Amino acid sequence: MAGSNPYIKQAEVQLPSRKYKITFKLMEDGEVREVEVDPERIPYGRTGLPGSILDIALAHDIHMEHTCGGVCACSTCHSIVRQGLASCNEATEDEEDQLEEAPGLTIQSRLSCQCVPDGSMDLVVEIPAWNRNAVKETPH
Repeated sequence: MAGSNPYIKQAEVQLPSRKYKITFKLMEDGEVREVEVDPERIPYGRTGLPGSILDIALAHDIHMEHTCGGVCACSTCHSIVRQGLASCNEATEDEEDQLEEAPGLTIQSRLSCQCVPDGSMDLVVEIPAWNRNAVKETPH
């Protein structure tokens, strides 16, 4: 599944107008990956809101679980925005409802499929160890 969820109110987002960086901290193995986000390439793919943390992560080969396909119907893409949260769109009530199901919830927790930075500052995003699925089926 990809695209949007017709059963929820869509988040209001402001896409970036300039390049910015996201530092991903992959807590499973301690790896740190820094990516530059180019607003002219948004959307990178079809998973999550265009320009979302999930969209950006997947485009840069940073694997995050996203069971529902990035349509705000589960909590598997839960991540923690450690720096730069103020530059992200507000969480909708539907996102907050889904987040309640996520383990390790913090005040900085967001669903990566719904969190869209506006590019006004760089971000540091922590991907909890239980969120990463390093073993994925490959296409036949």
